[in-house]
Amino acid sequence: MRRAPRNRTVVGCTLLVIALGTSVTGCTSGGDPLAAEPYDAADRISFSGPSEGEEADPDTPLEIVTEDSGGRITDVTAVDAAGRHVAGELAADGSRWHSTSPLAAGTAYTVRVSTEDEDGARGRKVLTFTTGRPTAATSSGAESLGVTFGPGTGTYGVGQPLTAELSAPVKDPAQRAVVERGLKVSSTPAVNGAWHWVDDKELHFRPREYWPENTGIRMHSTLEGVMIGDRLRGGRTAPLTLRTGDRVIAVTDVAAHRLTVYKSGEEIRSIAVTAGKPGFETRNGVKVVLAKERLVRMRSTTIGIAEGSPESYDMPVHFATRVTWSGEYVHAAPWSAGSQGYDNVSHGCVGMSTEDAEWFFGTFQQGDLVEVVNSGGATMEPFGNGFGDWNLGWEQWREGSALTGGAGPGPAPEEKARLRPRPA
Repeated sequence: MRRAPRNRTVVGCTLLVIALGTSVTGCTSGGDPLAAEPYDAADRISFSGPSEGEEADPDTPLEIVTEDSGGRITDVTAVDAAGRHVAGELAADGSRWHSTSPLAAGTAYTVRVSTEDEDGARGRKVLTFTTGRPTAATSSGAESLGVTFGPGTGTYGVGQPLTAELSAPVKDPAQRAVVERGLKVSSTPAVNGAWHWVDDKELHFRPREYWPENTGIRMHSTLEGVMIGDRLRGGRTAPLTLRTGDRVIAVTDVAAHRLTVYKSGEEIRSIAVTAGKPGFETRNGVKVVLAKERLVRMRSTTIGIAEGSPESYDMPVHFATRVTWSGEYVHAAPWSAGSQGYDNVSHGCVGMSTEDAEWFFGTFQQGDLVEVVNSGGATMEPFGNGFGDWNLGWEQWREGSALTGGAGPGPAPEEKARLRPRPA
């Protein structure tokens, strides 16, 4: 039989507080309290948040407490009309729950609270409220954080990382966590993936392994209206949908002077190539196709070779598939036909016959993978010169997340540009 409710004083404060009063013992079938339906705890709960018709301050934390030492909170879920969940933390003894992520302005919320009294009887309470505009102290002069998702709508190879470019820098780890929670990636089939902070304005997302073939991917932000910092609030962001195509990977064995192409796990072509000679070694590691140029002018001055030196060159190059921004390509090199398959004579690119280069150009697309092994060169850098993301192991990758790793402040964009390596 339920006890009569206690008389309580509802304390008015800026916090949104839900006080859970003394729970009740319900008569149950067979004496088992877990067999009973949860009772309506409406008369055991006092709510000191906004009165009916009023709005809550979105910059005020959400807090739920129980006032009865014999009862405890067992579960709390808070979600808005768009399906965004409010992260929270429940005390070990169940006496208190508080939100750990900000609320959005101008948003309706539903809070579901589950309780249990000292006899094991379960209670439930559903509360609803709406947030208004932020207080003047926090909203005055606040900047809106925009997010631009990449690479763009279309079909890409299974190695394509996703990108999020922020309109303002975010350096504080706690604020980075707020941003990262609001950047959503879903795919069919689903993958195990994570965000990695490249610097304070750029994030990359990749799965643990390469994307599955023919995967549909959707990116969207739930940051609109969310307070990220004292002067930074989430803005409206356009979603992005894209998909992957077939799994196409080229493996260049520099020591063997062969490039082997695999499609969906099957070898489809083996090509004689030449790669970087001593002093101009081709980078080892996994690279992602960035772009394709049917005709490109290559000049040695762009990679630091003085004009007129024995190593200088200036020539048109056909069927060039770019894998670094600093000038590393897979391309046609008819001038080195006698060395292809036997010797490495290039300045860092992978050269092949015009026929093979045209086939490669037509077979590969942006996001496909080019891996180089057995070269004397350094390993492809993860960031700053294209997409070297796959050269980080999974645990290393997760360390760059504000949710699963450290994700401390990375270099600013201008510092990242200064650190960009010398072109190949």
